[in-house]
This record gives sequence, C-alpha cells and structure tokens, in this order.
Amino acid sequence: MDTKLIQIEEEELRTQVPGFWDDAKAAETQMRKVRELKNWVIGYNEVKTAVDELQLTYDFYREEAMSEEEVDEAYRLAMELVETLEMKNMLSHEEDKLGAVIKIVGGAGGTEAQDWAQMLFRMYQRWCERQGYKCEITNIQEGEEAGIKSVTMQIEGEMAYGYLKSENGVHRLVRVSPFNAQGKRMTSFTSVYVVPLVDDTIEININPADITWDTFRSSGAGGQNVNKVETGVRVHYKYRDEETGEMKEIAIENTESRSQFGNKDNAMRLLKSMLYDMELAKRRVASAKVEAGKKKIEWGSQIRSYVFDDRRVKDHRTNYQTSNVQAVMDGDIDAFIKAYLMEFPD
Repeated sequence: MDTKLIQIEEEELRTQVPGFWDDAKAAETQMRKVRELKNWVIGYNEVKTAVDELQLTYDFYREEAMSEEEVDEAYRLAMELVETLEMKNMLSHEEDKLGAVIKIVGGAGGTEAQDWAQMLFRMYQRWCERQGYKCEITNIQEGEEAGIKSVTMQIEGEMAYGYLKSENGVHRLVRVSPFNAQGKRMTSFTSVYVVPLVDDTIEININPADITWDTFRSSGAGGQNVNKVETGVRVHYKYRDEETGEMKEIAIENTESRSQFGNKDNAMRLLKSMLYDMELAKRRVASAKVEAGKKKIEWGSQIRSYVFDDRRVKDHRTNYQTSNVQAVMDGDIDAFIKAYLMEFPD
C-alpha cells in the first residue's frame, strides 16, 4: 500500500503539468491510471476497516457486550471483502481491466433454444446492474415466436472482461418446456462468446483494403419507429489464417445508433475487439502450461448446466454448484466467476 500511495502521488503530479488536457486521449489514459490505483487503496482500506471491526466485535463478545450473531455477521462481511479484493488481485493480465463484448447465440432447437438465449441475455443484464456496469445492446435478432436468435452486448466497467471471461462457452438448459404440448423434459444449448472491448489504450491496425461495408434498414417497433433509412451497418473483414493459410472472414452488424456514422464507428470498435482477442488467443496458446488433469477451456466446450426441475446449476469446469436457480437467473453468478478464477488463474 505504501508503494501504491507513492505511485498515486507521482501520477497525480503528471496531471498538474501545463497543457495536460491538450491531448484529451493521453489525459484520459492518465486519469484512468490514477483511478485504478485509487480503487486498490479504497479496497484495501475497506478490508482493513472490516478486519479491525471484526477484532473489536470479538473483544466485546468475550466481555459479553456483543452476541455471537454479531461476531458471525462481522466475520461474514470481512471475509466477503477480503475475497472480493483477492479475486480482483487475480485479474492481472493486460486485457482483464477492459470492458467486454458478449455475444449470445441460441443453438439448434427452435423456440426453446431461442427462449433459453433470452433468459441468459436477461441474466447477464441483471449481473451488469448488480456491478454498476454500463450495458448497451449493439445488435439483436428476435426469434419468430419467442426469445432471441442472437444478441451482442457491449459492457463497460472496470474489470468487466476479467470477470466475464469465465462465461465463455456453451450453456446447457434442462427443463420441462412450456413450448412442448406433451410436457416433456427438453435440453437446449446456447453459446456465449466473450471478448475484451478495446479502448483508446489498445492500438489495433487494420488495413482499409481488407474491409467492405453493407448498409441496411434497422428493424423498428413499427409505426413512427420504423427506420426508413439504411442506418444499420455490416462490416466484412477478410484475413489469412496463419496456421492453415485459408482466407477467412469476420462479419459484424451494428444497429445500436440511428446514425449510420455512429454504427460504423462502433462496428469498427467491435471488430478491433475481436482481432485483439484473436491475438490474445495466440499468446495464450504460445505460453500455455495447463496442469495435468485440468480441462482446457475453449470456445465450444460445455461449461455449465442449468437443471430447473432438480433445482441445480453446476459448472463442469470447477464442479461448483448451487440449488438457488432463481438467484442465478437473476444475475447472481459471482460465486461461479470466483470459482473459475480460483481454478484457472492464468
């Protein structure tokens, strides 16, 4: 902490030089650095206060001035704060501090799978609300009868990617389907893809010659809300796979803004986020040292099962499970995130 306090003093001095705000991009990067350092100090002080209060509560308990329940509550609060700070301390990679892009894609199975995709969409929205993160929908495709075919969400907040990278993979639902007339138990799958959301501190160079654009009308709610101009954009980026030598393409749609220029800017940001994640994946493969017996976590692997009838949600990577299915679907997934980070810190 002493080192961090000295760092804060030094970094704040840099914000006081004449002309600091002349370069807005560099200034914001510097202010973010100061905020991040201060957040560590705030977290440490919260933990220290809670631990001191726990000791005080225990001393009063021994003098019979406080109850055992009050000691238990002080202990619970102190442990919660310590574990939160420990979890944050494990997110030490460059990309962990960034925002995140989540894409949810319903699997085969029609309405049932699309309804499951909608439920996961709501779960992550609720989780973002709990964290105080800003969440924007950049593109959504509604299902024919119910639910959604796919949705792309852009999440901004400190350490958003560090926490949400644990959600990358296939999520499995088992329940008695409300869409099945025979009341049969059905299984549905939905894929969740998570990539870091690049900011101005990350430089990604893209050759304009590798990009083509389409425009289209964004769907509206009807009546006056129907978009009569082509504000939706689709960017196509072609590149050569270094391993196979094949030409591949990334296509990204953005319909968030009613301005074509705004949608183009954000589509480029999402493309840069995907390319950044691809570069990170190369680095991870190059330095991978997976311990024997640990399952390798990759896109496409089934990571978690939600069994509604048995009141059970289980993560297959960590074996952490809970019977409080409703709380999980309301966004209470922190215990799953923590278990993942403890099991796979690298």
